[in-house]
Amino acid sequence: MNYPAIDTELLRTFVAIADYGGFTRAAEMVNRTQSAVSMQMKRLEEDVLQRAVFERDGRQVRLTAEGQILLGYARRILKLHGEVMNTLRQPHMVGSVRIGTPDDYVMRFLPGILSRFAQAYPLVQVEVHCDSSAQLLQRQDLDLTIVTRKPGDDIGEFLRQERIVWAEAIGFTPHEQPALPLAMFNSECFCRAWACNALDAIGREYRVAYTSPSLSAIMAVVSAGLAVTAQLQSLITPDMRILGEAEGLPQLPVCNIMLLRNERHQSPVTETLAEHIVEGFHI
Repeated sequence: MNYPAIDTELLRTFVAIADYGGFTRAAEMVNRTQSAVSMQMKRLEEDVLQRAVFERDGRQVRLTAEGQILLGYARRILKLHGEVMNTLRQPHMVGSVRIGTPDDYVMRFLPGILSRFAQAYPLVQVEVHCDSSAQLLQRQDLDLTIVTRKPGDDIGEFLRQERIVWAEAIGFTPHEQPALPLAMFNSECFCRAWACNALDAIGREYRVAYTSPSLSAIMAVVSAGLAVTAQLQSLITPDMRILGEAEGLPQLPVCNIMLLRNERHQSPVTETLAEHIVEGFHI
């Protein structure tokens, strides 16, 4: 049976709508007018798939069950399409690129991203510089910078939204101590500021018992049962459990992970790595 071909641009727009929750913001991200985006999705639903992928409620849109299925396939197709085009068009790219990122994302996201990039472009040298988002935003020497921002205070390109959660090691109960012991990053870390503000708001006594610029050091302290931490939910390891209101701890906000490009340092190398980063954070 012959099926109609699905244009990758249709899939790219579809994924943008799913990620940003509406046609208006997605249109900005794919550099199209809102009417053009609407026409693309009409074509996708009526001509290509012949079924609805969105449920519309005024200006709000939600994925249907079929849309949820398509989203997974669309991400995989776009990822493979990008890898093929990058590899065949510029298989011999050379040069260097400097990335700035908080330590959080090095352990969770960058290994897979950099591994795939190195396989496609083995002659490109990548430097990774770890620091807090506040410090990274002040640097002018980085080609690409990954930072964490509050919703509504976004800059750059959206990568992912994460909830911040409380966590402690399974089998330990440091949250029951009169003064909650915390293991956190330094004072410039947004997680630390939000956690302390949330505890202050409910009058919960606490102490910052351990600080480190290294996520692995913080997680080692938590795994030993010595303290509670507040981190992105995707960073919580299997030996930890998430805490909440049942343990007397307040709910923490969500944050957006953003990618910044240094316009003065743009090149095919940096742009290609940026595409790998965008795809890697969506996995």
